[in-house]
Amino acid sequence: MSERSKFAAICFDCDSTLTRIEGIDELARRAGVVAEIAPLTTAAMDGTLALDEIYAKRLEIVRPDGDALAWLGARYVEEMVDGALETIAALQAIGKPTYLVSGGFLQPVATLARAIGIDVSNVRAVEIYLDDSGRYAGFDASSPLTRSDGKAEICRGVAEHHGSVAIVGDGMTDLAARAAGAYVVGFGGVARRRVMVEGADCFVAEAPLTRTLDALLSSTELQEARRATGARSVSTRS
Repeated sequence: MSERSKFAAICFDCDSTLTRIEGIDELARRAGVVAEIAPLTTAAMDGTLALDEIYAKRLEIVRPDGDALAWLGARYVEEMVDGALETIAALQAIGKPTYLVSGGFLQPVATLARAIGIDVSNVRAVEIYLDDSGRYAGFDASSPLTRSDGKAEICRGVAEHHGSVAIVGDGMTDLAARAAGAYVVGFGGVARRRVMVEGADCFVAEAPLTRTLDALLSSTELQEARRATGARSVSTRS
């Protein structure tokens, strides 16, 4: 890759990356079933349990309605990780396409995307179906993001459209994107997972999220982003 541009497009995970919470666990806590759900989420993110095995099971227990999904969207924004706004602003200031790629639920993930400055057309997440009364009626089981390898499929599509791709995330489903040729930047600012520490192409141990820009942008791009945003914080290089 040239010094001018390291990656043609950047993808970000949602839970424990752009926001400090795990959405399904928050919904489970709201519903009083977090003890059943949180261990499954942790196992999937750590890579000890395939996402495919638990996706439908967790939703059948939690069954989020329209009010719950709206509530989660607000929680995502409230718990936005330090440096998230600045990171997206820096990338967009130099015209870098940014995507939000999540195994979470489309409705609340899109709420975070709008708040953070990512176009909703660049959101890839799983749609939750509601009936006419706003009650849970299932989910889009055809979405690749309900599978452990789903982010590889999404990143492959992004790469076909733009070129080289990097993904920033915290867990095994993000690491799986390497199968599509994505460069994986592990982010430990919320959750430090061994699978990411050992397996990512680059690991950023602490927040703010702007620390990931050193891995995502060339020196030339960092300088351009700094000039465009007027923010020295877009680079942590000396």
